[in-house]
Amino acid sequence: MTDELLVVRCRLGEREAFAELVRAWHDPVWNYVRRMLGPAQADDVVQEVWVAVVRGLPRLREPGRFAPWLFTIARRAVADRLREEYARPEVLTERERATGDPADALVDRAGLRAGLSELPIREREILVLFYLHDLSLEDCAQICAVPVGTVKSRLSRARHMLRDRLTEKGYRE
Repeated sequence: MTDELLVVRCRLGEREAFAELVRAWHDPVWNYVRRMLGPAQADDVVQEVWVAVVRGLPRLREPGRFAPWLFTIARRAVADRLREEYARPEVLTERERATGDPADALVDRAGLRAGLSELPIREREILVLFYLHDLSLEDCAQICAVPVGTVKSRLSRARHMLRDRLTEKGYRE
């Protein structure tokens, strides 16, 4: 069933349609948030995203554009959390430093993840949306509220920055 049809059914009050939307989109949203904020905060932020979706679905003008709308909400939730983090001083305990994402143990992508996490937030966001969530340039532009040309330049800059960081760490092309 298409997202557009599910959104229409949600507007008509069908709980099962909303459950289907959540089943279809929870993992992509969670992965986006986890890559932007880390695994410790992902669950809370994703829950905030779904609450915002429930409240905003009646006002969604184009049900066929659900995915970009959803990621726009996720982006705002991530930005809000980052603002909160930057506002308070950083104090990490040894336990927090040692705690990692258990999913990372399944696939050895530590170098790539480290390089990605070192990128500035704008460049990291574009790489995550474009490559990891397979969104189009137009969808990325809508989510980030910038022109497509800006997305292209950020994507190019992000690729170069990531390549440089990985090269510095000894990874070969």
